Parts: sequence; C-alpha cells; structure tokens
Amino acid sequence: MSFRHLIDFGDLSRQEWETLYARAEKIMDAPNEFLDACRGKLQASLFFEPSTRTNFSFQTAMLRLGGTVFGFADPKSSSTAKGETLKDTIKMVSAYSDVIVMRNPREGAALAASLYSEVPVINAGDGGHMHPTQTLADLTTITRLRGGVDGLAVGLCGDLKNGRTVHSLIKALAKFQNIRFYLISPRELAIPDYMRAFMQENKMWFTEVSGMESVIPMLDVLYMTRIQRERFIDPLEYERVKGVYVLNRRKLNRAKPDLLVMHPLPRVDEIAVDVDDDPRAAYFEQARYGMYARMALLMDLANQGHRMPPPVEIGTKPVCHNPNCITQTEGGYLPVLIKKIGGVDCCAYCDKAL
Repeated sequence: MSFRHLIDFGDLSRQEWETLYARAEKIMDAPNEFLDACRGKLQASLFFEPSTRTNFSFQTAMLRLGGTVFGFADPKSSSTAKGETLKDTIKMVSAYSDVIVMRNPREGAALAASLYSEVPVINAGDGGHMHPTQTLADLTTITRLRGGVDGLAVGLCGDLKNGRTVHSLIKALAKFQNIRFYLISPRELAIPDYMRAFMQENKMWFTEVSGMESVIPMLDVLYMTRIQRERFIDPLEYERVKGVYVLNRRKLNRAKPDLLVMHPLPRVDEIAVDVDDDPRAAYFEQARYGMYARMALLMDLANQGHRMPPPVEIGTKPVCHNPNCITQTEGGYLPVLIKKIGGVDCCAYCDKAL
C-alpha cells in the first residue's frame, strides 16, 4: 500500500481498496491462516468519544491477528483531563505503539494527530466529519452480498449534515462507476456544502428529497442513519427532527427483493425491530464484516514500522471559523492547512469553507 495513514477514504485509490477487500475476503474464508499476522504488534486505541462497535471491532481485529491492544475509552482517564495537548498525547503514545486508532469529537483531529505520530494513524471518527473505516465495513458488506459496487442506486437517509459515515461513503463511492444517490433528509440535516461541492466536482449523480417512501422502490442500497443528539447545540432543534424517518416492514413492501438495508449502528428508532428478520436487513452482518475489513487494514498499517514525522511549522492564529474544528482547541501550534474543494479555499482539517 502507498498510504501511511487512513484519515479520509480519499487517501485510498480504488486499486488499494480492491487489494484490501481481497485480503478481507481471504480472512473471512480462512481466518486461522492469519492468527500471527500482527504477532508482537501493539495497537493504541484512543477513544475521546464513546464507541461500542468501532472500538470493539478494532480491538477484536487486532487480537484475532495475534497483536495486543492498550488505550482508553474515556478521556477523563487520560492526561487530556489535565490539559495535555493532542500533539503531546500522540507523540507519547506513538513511541509505545505500532498503530494508533483514534476517535475524537473534533473535526480534523485525526489529520492533526498524523502530523506528529511516528506510527500510522487510523481515523475511527472525527466529530461529524469522516469515518473511513466504517466505509471499509460498508463497501465490504456491499461487495460480499451483491458481488460489486458499480451501477448501484444508493439511498442515504437521516442526518446527512453530521453523519460522518455518510460523508465517508460518498467519498468512497466517487471511485466507482454510475452510482446514483438519493439523499433523504429534512432541510435542516441536508449534506453540508463541502460534500455537495465534492459531489458536483466529481460529477456524481444525486437528488435531494425529503421523503423516503417515494424513492424506496428505486434503491439497491438503503443506508439509514441515526439523528445524532450529541451533534446538536440546540436541544429544541433535535426535538424537531428526531424520529422523522422510521423504516418498517410496511415500507419495505415497496422495495426491491434484493435491496440491502444498512446502518452503521447504533440505531435508536429509525429502523423498527420488525425489519430485523427481513432477509434484506444487513446491518448486523455489516458490523461483522467491519471486523474483517479492519483486520485487513491493520495487517498493512501495523506492520509499517516507526518513522519520525517531518518537522511541522508551528501555527499562529487559526483561520477556520468552524467551532467544531480541531484548530479551535489546538490551534496554538497546528499549522494552517488549506485545500480547494470545488474551487473554494477550505480548511484541510475539517473541509469547511474559509
């Protein structure tokens, strides 16, 4: 693989994804052949934000490969509670480990961490921004169950504004041919401008709708998402939109017989329990496939070895105005990084327009 870190699914070429999938498929079919693939390797799991599936999935993946895991699932139990910077945490932890898996509520935190780490950094979710390893799970599920990804009609439903899994999946599907997107959300939770600009720049077909039932007959994949209470500053705004989309067996009556119903989990009330036994429900299999996808990824990154990162210019004043960006809390030392999305200057950490 040519990549050192996995911060954004855009870091991967389609060929690299296909290599990872081929490895994941071998692991699924013959897991006993990989019991020592990461023997002697240490994974640091730094979860500054709650997680069940992603944290357990990565831990299980490394243990099944013969490696070892350490870390924390609550920042209050780390020196972050004493005021330690992300930079210092990463420099210290990377000296102990062979790979870092990090979830952080700040958008762009994984990119910031990669600037100071001696070992590969894997983004396990940075706020409402990106979640590339969930996308590995998603693509593994689709490929395993449908045989391929090209040419699919994909419905993305729910919180598309804050849904990092949705943003990562859109970026991944840009690498495939003839994907049609049905973006299903209330106006308040529509995809952010930087993702809309990305889709337009990459000439991706999409339509934005507010209702699920009108488009469900056209879909090959329906990707449900939770309305995320923790991303709302205003509780009243959350109360207005929670429960707006609920998938049940009645609505599935109008869907294709080979539809895949997916969800990154956890769910709250957006998929009724009467869907669980429908053969089109793939979300629990999706969680299992995610473990195999992460095993394939760890086999590469955990074995890359230590490298001192190049010197980083000390930043001055953050130029990004996104209150959730990592530069708002760690901006005293982070360099100013800018990239263009759709011809617009954007913060390279969080992708928001400057």
